[in-house]
Amino acid sequence: MSFSYTMRCYDCRNVIANHAMPDLDPDRFVRTYLKTRHMVLLVELGRHGSIMQAAQAARMTQPAASKLLAELEHVLGVPLFERLPRGVKPTGYGKVLIRRAGASLAEMGAAWQEVMELHAGLRGRVAVGAILTPSTTLVPAAVTLLKTRHARVSVSIEVEASKRLVEGLRGGELDIVIGRIADAAAASELHFEPITDEPHSLFVRAGHPLLGRTDVKLRELGEHAWILPPEGSILRDRISSAFLSQGLEQPAETVTASALPVITSLLNSSDMVAPMSVELVQPWIDSGLLMPLPFDLQLRMDIYGIVTRRQHQLTPAAEAMLAALREVVGAGLRGASAA
Repeated sequence: MSFSYTMRCYDCRNVIANHAMPDLDPDRFVRTYLKTRHMVLLVELGRHGSIMQAAQAARMTQPAASKLLAELEHVLGVPLFERLPRGVKPTGYGKVLIRRAGASLAEMGAAWQEVMELHAGLRGRVAVGAILTPSTTLVPAAVTLLKTRHARVSVSIEVEASKRLVEGLRGGELDIVIGRIADAAAASELHFEPITDEPHSLFVRAGHPLLGRTDVKLRELGEHAWILPPEGSILRDRISSAFLSQGLEQPAETVTASALPVITSLLNSSDMVAPMSVELVQPWIDSGLLMPLPFDLQLRMDIYGIVTRRQHQLTPAAEAMLAALREVVGAGLRGASAA
């Protein structure tokens, strides 16, 4: 059924009222009657106030535009535009539909853009925090995997103690943390996916005078210079506890460092000792540059894992990074099982 745009408004109302669709519900209206062309035409009519110009902007003929508008008014049973001698003017009903149609088209435009970005390669930024061991193993492997899939994602990596990293996560500075939750008060707002613990040993350079001995005591070790992580870290606290439990003084000569290149350089150029994760320094062990002392500190750290915020929606880039981390962890676990 078609209506002429020269029809006067009161005639239009009478015809629409006589042909209104009975018992029309929103779901039926949207799924059965509403078409994208209706929404495009509504937006252009609101923009131009002329059926001829709106039809041109919507890339349709004027008769087709007249028919689409008449269909919409017929289905709704209300006049959407007042027909004027020159052009059309939206009624209150029409203004509602123009606004909603514009929002719907904009949302679909955004959806198209997102799909195109996904197709071309996801973009965005993700901030990852990690304690030392996974920063040299898990995180690089996950970033490499992420980049093979989404080369345009920008990744920043912060290496710190768990306490500082969790603070950054809670404050929104970081998206994902690979570490431990040491603060029980924060546990309720965080989600933790366990990965593994960290067996630690005392490492020295190749040719160190303590190597080869089987009678090394903690008291003697305390007389050497130690490279220790920053105060407040879990590892440093446990080293201190080991000395205290035997009634010994803490090592008098210490260097505080957390950067792996600094630690390995100091070890290789001195007789210092340093407690470190076996996994962390495996390349130096394999190359013969560093060796574990034959002394068991019985030092095992708590399990570390992937930490994220509860009730927080990650960005697409962060979701992609999280998926890569989980995949690398899963591959490592499967490899360990097979071995």
